[in-house]
Amino acid sequence: MSVPATAIASPEAYKNAKLMTVPDVDIDKSGKFKYVLIKVHDPSGDRVFKHIVRGYGRCDYHADVYDEVCPDIESKGLDCECVGGGRIEHDPVKKKLQIYGYSQGFGQADHAITAAILSRKYKYENITFSNEGY
Repeated sequence: MSVPATAIASPEAYKNAKLMTVPDVDIDKSGKFKYVLIKVHDPSGDRVFKHIVRGYGRCDYHADVYDEVCPDIESKGLDCECVGGGRIEHDPVKKKLQIYGYSQGFGQADHAITAAILSRKYKYENITFSNEGY
């Protein structure tokens, strides 16, 4: 995945104590579900940010995922904004993650960034993304 590291996070993000308390990925262990790509900022650090991925089958809408995650992030003194969404199909048996689609409310996430973040946690050979589908 050829996504520049600076598109995923600012260089200072991995030295920022507050940002380090927020896991990069929290998605369901398996299944098909909606996800959001969130940009988390430290308001006390000029342009310090990182992207995180959140996705849960229990949420009917992309906004439900964001609304579930946002209060915890803000309680750490951080700001967040949803930069798009889509769907993830996670098959841990086949070691496969498929990222696709968009959010009607937030627009389409940059699936390349999502795939790059997921590949850091999941050492699967089969992580793919497509801008097609809903």
